[in-house]
Amino acid sequence: MGSPAPLPVTGAGCCAPGPRAGQNAAVPTLQPHLHKLTGTDGFVVFDLEHAERSAGIVRAAPKILLDGATWLARSMTYQFASFEVRAGGASAGVNTPPAGRDEAVAAFVEEVGPLVGDGRLVLDPGKGVVEADLAPLAPIDPRPPVCRVERHQLTARSVVLAAEAALGGSLEGRTVAIEGFDAAADALVAEVAERGGRVVAVATSEGMVEDTAGFDPARLALSHAEHGPSFVAQLGLDTHKTQLVLGREVDVLFVGSRAGVVDHNGAGYVRARVLVPNGPVPVTAKALAVLRRAGIEVLPDFVTLAGPTIAGLLGPAATAESARAAIAEQVPAVLRDVLDHPDGALLGACHRAEAFLRTWCEALPFGRPLA
Repeated sequence: MGSPAPLPVTGAGCCAPGPRAGQNAAVPTLQPHLHKLTGTDGFVVFDLEHAERSAGIVRAAPKILLDGATWLARSMTYQFASFEVRAGGASAGVNTPPAGRDEAVAAFVEEVGPLVGDGRLVLDPGKGVVEADLAPLAPIDPRPPVCRVERHQLTARSVVLAAEAALGGSLEGRTVAIEGFDAAADALVAEVAERGGRVVAVATSEGMVEDTAGFDPARLALSHAEHGPSFVAQLGLDTHKTQLVLGREVDVLFVGSRAGVVDHNGAGYVRARVLVPNGPVPVTAKALAVLRRAGIEVLPDFVTLAGPTIAGLLGPAATAESARAAIAEQVPAVLRDVLDHPDGALLGACHRAEAFLRTWCEALPFGRPLA
């Protein structure tokens, strides 16, 4: 991998991860590092350069911002620490126009192959990248196959179990709204239904629809598969502005369409009892303060999204059943440690993760996983 160049980190409030409260600039901190590719316009951000293994997602778009990649890598670092794994977060980007996407992503995959092959890097597809793009890396991926094959289902499992933990143990009869209906959302809706919850509002980039009786998971999945984000206009219901989903009076609001989607302005409209990330770093530092004042519990994304990571710790013989069982044990256990924290579950989970990071890192990363 060579020696990646230090990645400049701008001030908090200007797209860097939120600083630690009371952090002294004179205290040593770890800075993320940037590994730029040569065969295409791409990069990998390594949050902890000294980590023997780093993991995260790769995205492709005309312009992938380094600051946003840093957020995503930091969230993964805290996820590993939450489950006492000595590994670091990573985040990769491929800058490419739509017309050249296939060639650019293929060049990226070829160039990072040696990093994946020697165990230093593990990647999953993010926005603009699909599982098939990373197929050449599958044979050298050190994780059990279930982590890739059941990735969306395992994520949905951990997200929903986290919501149940925050509500006292059950989704039975609870109402749910989902902001950001991506490829994993079908699995999330199915998991909510399996646990007895009722999805009453969904929002995509094309708008928001609601049904107080609850949406049928099979109908949503079929319409989503056929129409993509515009499926909300195909359900025979009134379509509203996407951002209005934040104000639905529900027990649980799942958010995660993009980093920082809930800012301090949007936070003032939230009426849910619990805000549960189903995507990385969806809440800004200022929004967290607003939500805390309103008495709304905000869960840590680096715990709620941990399903595939937990499955990856089970070894090559891991199955969907054993992974689901491990998630059901470990995610609630972490949250039980932090739900009564005086600073709230999210910051409590940060303190908890940082305590483990101190056991093997000479310093902490600068900034917490907050947009």
